[in-house]
Amino acid sequence: MSPLSSPTANHYLSDDSELFWPDLKQVISSSSGFKRWVLERGLDANAQGKPLDGLVRSYLKQTLETLAY
Repeated sequence: MSPLSSPTANHYLSDDSELFWPDLKQVISSSSGFKRWVLERGLDANAQGKPLDGLVRSYLKQTLETLAY
């Protein structure tokens, strides 16, 4: 069972979490860490090809994987 499918994790990922995602995504995308991550990869956070939502999710995934390593 993956950590995101555990009962405890699902408790934290309730329907209410969708209400906070836009604000959280905005805060993360304005952070210096996210901006540096985008620049290091030659990405454009404003590009039409990959929406900001996908970039922030990729950033969070990679950051968490790095921390777990």
